[in-house]
Amino acid sequence: MSSASWHARISCGREVGAGFLISPRQVLTCAHVVRDRHTAAVTVAFPGAHGLGELTADVIADGGWGGGDTDPGDLAVLELERAVTLAPAEFAAPGDAFGEPPRRLLVYGFPVHYDEGTFAEYRATAEQRIAGEWVQLEAWSGHGQPLAPGFSGAAVVLADSGRVVGMVSAAAGNPGVRNGRMLPAPVMARYWAGLGELVPTGGLGRAEKRELRRLVEAAERSGVACGPDQLFRDSVDPVTGPPVPPGGFPSLWAAVWYLCWEVGDPRCVARFAGRLAGFLDDPETRHALRRWSRRYTGTEEPATAAAPDSAAWSPIVVDIERSGAGRHQVLVEVSAYRDGRRWVVGSRGLPRGKVRPYVLERVDEAFHELRPGAKVLIVFMLPREWLNEPVAHWQRGKDDPSPLGCLYPVVVVDRERRRSGSQRHGLMGKWVRLDGRDRAELYRVECGSSEDQGKLTVRLSGNGDMVGLTAPPRTARMKRTFSAVLNGSVPVVLWPRTGCDAGHDDDETCSGTEFLDALAEYVSDLPPSELPSHIRTLRETVYLSPDPDQHWAKDVTLLWEDPRCFPEIPGHARSPVG
Repeated sequence: MSSASWHARISCGREVGAGFLISPRQVLTCAHVVRDRHTAAVTVAFPGAHGLGELTADVIADGGWGGGDTDPGDLAVLELERAVTLAPAEFAAPGDAFGEPPRRLLVYGFPVHYDEGTFAEYRATAEQRIAGEWVQLEAWSGHGQPLAPGFSGAAVVLADSGRVVGMVSAAAGNPGVRNGRMLPAPVMARYWAGLGELVPTGGLGRAEKRELRRLVEAAERSGVACGPDQLFRDSVDPVTGPPVPPGGFPSLWAAVWYLCWEVGDPRCVARFAGRLAGFLDDPETRHALRRWSRRYTGTEEPATAAAPDSAAWSPIVVDIERSGAGRHQVLVEVSAYRDGRRWVVGSRGLPRGKVRPYVLERVDEAFHELRPGAKVLIVFMLPREWLNEPVAHWQRGKDDPSPLGCLYPVVVVDRERRRSGSQRHGLMGKWVRLDGRDRAELYRVECGSSEDQGKLTVRLSGNGDMVGLTAPPRTARMKRTFSAVLNGSVPVVLWPRTGCDAGHDDDETCSGTEFLDALAEYVSDLPPSELPSHIRTLRETVYLSPDPDQHWAKDVTLLWEDPRCFPEIPGHARSPVG
């Protein structure tokens, strides 16, 4: 304290108060100290540096104080006419003002007859804030200087370190009561985001918070389809994490700052940044937020990354479901699974016609979340009526016509079945059995089959591991057959996107039967767990062949579901309309 020349005396009209330097040109004080700034000049003097004289200052930000004694946001940020060479004040961590025994706190103010300033000794009554805004101060002893006009805006500092824990905002108003109120540093930062960089918070340094604030403010300017309250809930533990404060968060940064000082876990802040990135259209801000997020979620690669388990898939999941906002409106979420945990890359409500470009862009970004050398599996989790969509044939990009399914294993999963606990249990049991096998028998559903739906489900529930169909689920008969196969917890189903559904004479060649014959030969010695890779190879072979349209596998579709690869129950991490 003996060398703390950053203490400031503030004058504005008839009002005299205190303040403190936080940067070469910025000083903090109470808004009520400079309430007459529109009609009177604001001047700042530093008693510990007489040579500077009085400097004029402008108010460049405030906390929205309404003018009443109990109105919140009694904060003003002043900018000096020129920079000064004094060392600015340093802040303590948010909880350092409290303890047992109580911490001795000092304030330096300018009451009447003390133009050069004087000290007062205080302590915090309790950590609990009054109206969520103020901490009560009480005199350290029964004698000495009480808080009085002229102390407003004074830094409240720890006597042993001289670090700032808050700012005096009010005295008791009764000479016989020796207490007052302090605006704690975290609350001050709530009203002026720039202060968040200066207040120490768990695990995040000044530069990291400055970068994050810049990105969050850029995101807010561009418009975000998800509110800060929902993003906050997605970032904290649903059981042990704090709830959203009453009234919610007025901005994205307000939610981030609350995570910084109330939760104090950088991983929660990182999750917020990662989830926010999923809602942004601007690729530069989106990528920067995701890079920032990876630093604190354990997903940034070390200099020498450990080799991944070659047998384990690393899925990128494209989850599409009806939005309820109209027949052609859907919710789309793209996630990457890494070490069994889901990382959301993008989430958006879209008309059906805009799904493909959005998905392909976010799938490309999802590769950043995977470990180098990871065994990629792209999974489209689709409503049943979408399962025949040619997702494996989607061109990878505007300037890259190569089909997605030729470059990576691409499979589809029925979203309705993923919701069923009994069918997930059945799938688990079948994969436990298949893990010990290098092949599975193909159960053929022949062209024109009229097998009873219930009996087919029962038959497949027992030993149906892989089923081949002659046609997609478009006609009423094939839809019933398809439902029976899925209800039988069959983990592997293959069919041609076009095909034969018995619409021909008995003596005509059946393309569906030809498909099943070729398929049975192709998969006869292939392990089911590796089938996505083999189907990718098959698609590549077809695409590179001289006449792809004549190949039996030109439009083969693979439904392949091993719940162990993406264990979470389906459900968007958040709704874009939330």
